Amino acid sequence: MMTKRYFGTDGIRGKVGTAPITPDFMLKLGWAAGKVFAREGRSKIIIGKDTRISGYMFESALEAGLSAAGVDVLLLGPMPTPAIAYLTRTFRCNAGIVISASHNPYYDNGIKFFSEHGTKLPDAIEHAIEAQMDMAMTTVEAAELGKAQRIEDAAGRYIEFCKGTVSGDLSLKGLKIVVDCANGATYHIAPKVFRELGALVVEIGSSPDGININEACGATSTALLQQTVVEQQADLGIALDGDGDRLIMVDHLGQQVDGDELLFIIAMALHKKDQLSGGVVGTLMSNFGLEQGLKQANIPFVRAKVGDRYVLEQMIAHDWFLGGESSGHLICRQLTSTGDGIVAALQVLKAIADEQSSLYTLKSAMGKMPQTMINVRLTDKIDVLALPEVQLAVADIESRLGERGRVLLRPSGTEPLVRVMVEGDDEAWVEGLCQELAEVVRQAL
Repeated sequence: MMTKRYFGTDGIRGKVGTAPITPDFMLKLGWAAGKVFAREGRSKIIIGKDTRISGYMFESALEAGLSAAGVDVLLLGPMPTPAIAYLTRTFRCNAGIVISASHNPYYDNGIKFFSEHGTKLPDAIEHAIEAQMDMAMTTVEAAELGKAQRIEDAAGRYIEFCKGTVSGDLSLKGLKIVVDCANGATYHIAPKVFRELGALVVEIGSSPDGININEACGATSTALLQQTVVEQQADLGIALDGDGDRLIMVDHLGQQVDGDELLFIIAMALHKKDQLSGGVVGTLMSNFGLEQGLKQANIPFVRAKVGDRYVLEQMIAHDWFLGGESSGHLICRQLTSTGDGIVAALQVLKAIADEQSSLYTLKSAMGKMPQTMINVRLTDKIDVLALPEVQLAVADIESRLGERGRVLLRPSGTEPLVRVMVEGDDEAWVEGLCQELAEVVRQAL
């Protein structure tokens, strides 16, 4: 397969003002995408963004490029990534565009496309867009220019969709919830969803100013949420990231509940009702306790490569409907086409209501295992797993762990590092084994 110049595993992302995250590139990208989608006839593309200050600039550039290609544009303004996937489908658009760098700081931004089905674009279309970028930009006849329209009720539509993913009799009355919106795209949506279902909501991270997105808040930085849950004597806390596709929760004691534990809670709740439809997809980084907990319940479990794209691929391959990552990308495929923090949170809250239990009790049933990870820096591009001494050390530690844990060596996709990870049921033992293996890797290098 040809290598892509611009598209990575999750769209195009980088620092604002540094190629390719520049206004001129976005203008050409909008035009190129428009030309590709216009091959099927008159096209319509929807655009949403998070709360970064640069989003306005890139929205205008993309709109101009699409219009020049003869494509009509629907503008959503600040909206969560999963909302854009949903609205792409409901408005019968040819594609959706998300302007966001997800959990990154404000000075980064990026572009992600959705297909007409609200899923990631096929490789063939990404290749076609990149090939079109090499062509000289032209403008259709004035009468054929694309028209732009702003959708005023987008937030309300998505709020109703989220509420519709749980049964009409679910009431959150009596629950006090702290909701951290990461000063991102869910700031005007998430608190309303939980309030309208009856919860007493305390908002934090819901005052975006263009540069405070993900800053010491949200799913990637839960200290403020943990503190607020304890201070407010709340039942639980919900943390979303800047574009709303990640979920991390906090129990009433202020303890973080990560994606693996949330996946376990949802899986067990569906399994008890015979609604799981198969098994669960995790990743290479999913906690061993998740695998063991699901195994005890006779729920099949497979690991995908790290990245929600690969999780979804495995879900589709097995025709399963639940998967996710430790980081909080949780996909409930029977409800929506992509990871959705609000929808996943509602599934957890439904489990709490059905069990008449607490988040703390439900997550404790998984038995999360201690995990130690050490990053070993690489000076040369080398396949560490192919080194005989490393293979021997891995085999030795795996034999000592037996059924009590696992070993993972994984090269970083973004840095010259190999991640050495050991999991098991004894923290001190695991830490010692990980240090031992990391030292073998260092010596071998």
